[in-house]
Amino acid sequence: MIDISDLSYHIGLRPIFEDASCFVADGTKTGLVGLNGCGKTTLFRLILGQIYPDGGKITISSGTQISTVEQEIKDTNLTPLEYVLQADKRLKVLYDKLTTAKSGEEIAEIYDKLNNLGANSASARASAILGGLGFLDEELKKPLKELSGGWRVRASLAAALFAPSDILLLDEPTNHLDLETSIWLESFLEKTDKTLFLISHDRNLLNKICEKIILVDECKLKTYTGNYDTYERTRHNQTEQIIKDAKRYEETRKHLQSFVDRFRYKATKAKQAQSRLKMLERMGDAPKIPIEKSVRFSFPEPELLDAYLYTLEQVSCGYNDTPVLQNIDLTIGAEDKIALLGANGNGKSTLAKLLAGLLPTMSGKLTYARKIKVGYFAQHQTEVFDLDKTPYEVAKEKMPEAKEAEVYTHLACFGLQKNKADTKIGSLSGGEKSRLLLSIITIARPNILILDEPTNHLDITSRRALSDALNNYSGAVILVTHDFNLLEEVTDRLLLVANGTVQNYEGDLEDYKNFVLHGGGASAAQNKADIKKERRRTAAELRAQAAPIKKQIKEVEKKLDKLTTQKQNIEQRLTTQFNTDLSIELAFINKEIADLESKWLELTTELENLK
Repeated sequence: MIDISDLSYHIGLRPIFEDASCFVADGTKTGLVGLNGCGKTTLFRLILGQIYPDGGKITISSGTQISTVEQEIKDTNLTPLEYVLQADKRLKVLYDKLTTAKSGEEIAEIYDKLNNLGANSASARASAILGGLGFLDEELKKPLKELSGGWRVRASLAAALFAPSDILLLDEPTNHLDLETSIWLESFLEKTDKTLFLISHDRNLLNKICEKIILVDECKLKTYTGNYDTYERTRHNQTEQIIKDAKRYEETRKHLQSFVDRFRYKATKAKQAQSRLKMLERMGDAPKIPIEKSVRFSFPEPELLDAYLYTLEQVSCGYNDTPVLQNIDLTIGAEDKIALLGANGNGKSTLAKLLAGLLPTMSGKLTYARKIKVGYFAQHQTEVFDLDKTPYEVAKEKMPEAKEAEVYTHLACFGLQKNKADTKIGSLSGGEKSRLLLSIITIARPNILILDEPTNHLDITSRRALSDALNNYSGAVILVTHDFNLLEEVTDRLLLVANGTVQNYEGDLEDYKNFVLHGGGASAAQNKADIKKERRRTAAELRAQAAPIKKQIKEVEKKLDKLTTQKQNIEQRLTTQFNTDLSIELAFINKEIADLESKWLELTTELENLK
């Protein structure tokens, strides 16, 4: 339970919360929404006790454990698996106690507690979460210091999901995920029985997971029952009612004021005029109409080209003479709206760079339409802007012949009005930089937009504006994004990038979601002959991978049999006479057995996952 009552908090003279209240009941899944900068992350920090309120109070049930994503990993020498396992501090405490335990009774009690906490399955559970978030088996054993910042964030998210807790606070958990791992996370959060408090701009996630929405608005916390779509409808209806009330207020005020102005100095009507004047005073202020943030994007219309923008025949591409994708046979039409599907590392960004002309072919034939212009968006491009320049200056460099008004108008098509267009880029938010990049890549009126994760820093309003603009754009679109809602609204053709090549995916996005979650839910939509061939090849690979695992399992089982016999002999001897040396030996044997059982469980789980 989280009970927030009359909360006040200021940063300097700026109020973030003023007498704000809300209640999150045990077991509920709640979304926290509001404009960027309104105080959502600040509220999480207040709940966690990282900062303190100026007034009011936050009450959390006694003994409640809260888990959240750590912003910084202190010991990067740990492997992802070690880092996640240490999130359950109860296990470490008990294992430390084993080394100092002196009696058999104490040791037995500790092992009972370890068993009750699921110590034997901890590694398997941690590995399953890391695997769901995209870590390969070989990456589980690499030090975190060898991984990129994005993968470290995934490890922190895995630790938060694994840690024993009653409340889970997640702030934009899908930002560093791809579509496939976002689908897995959605499924995981649906199944959890923890109290979930979620900050997200992912409309699909808020709809699928949340049963309550709390809006941070005008320094208050406003609660709405239902998912995000329900909240949006309710808020729209409330706004419509306020507009009607404001209209009635204004009509009543004008009527009363008209009577007063007409008769206040007429003796026979003066008393009635005074009465209406008092009524005007009692009316108070007019109902305040909420100002909804409005963002609109507009992509310039491209020149019409041939039916096919690209034709690929047996194309291979990659880096440093190592192919990532091979034998691609593909055509892309002038009006195609395409989603690229496939797990991280399979080559989606490689294909995007190839089509953007940033990567040469290694073999095969790639034919472009004559006069093709490409608009290519990749998130890292926002990091190379000159932070001392303004959006106007950057756009003007790309539009040297344009008049000043034309440059400002183009930037305004992406929500960058004059005040933002004249602000140094270093002072812009991540979302504003993304909008600037979208404006820059469309100056030349491209025939195709290739967008690689364009929504990472965009709020829900901006994402909706992007969706509307892409649907109104008459050119082709290729989208790589973890935003399921954007894919559903914009794309009508799916390409699966997997197994080193690119194929048309014949199912729809729901089929693909099932395919990701269940390992083949959409396979019936694929070519049957290709599937049989792939299964035979996969089966042979799995047999080869399973052989060494089976050998390790047998070795572990042999050691377990030997240690179990030793354990039984010591326990038998201890029943007749207590001996400190024997008790310590028994403790070490029990720990070794526990470690071997954990190893056996990991190996059998790994073997099972190969099937």
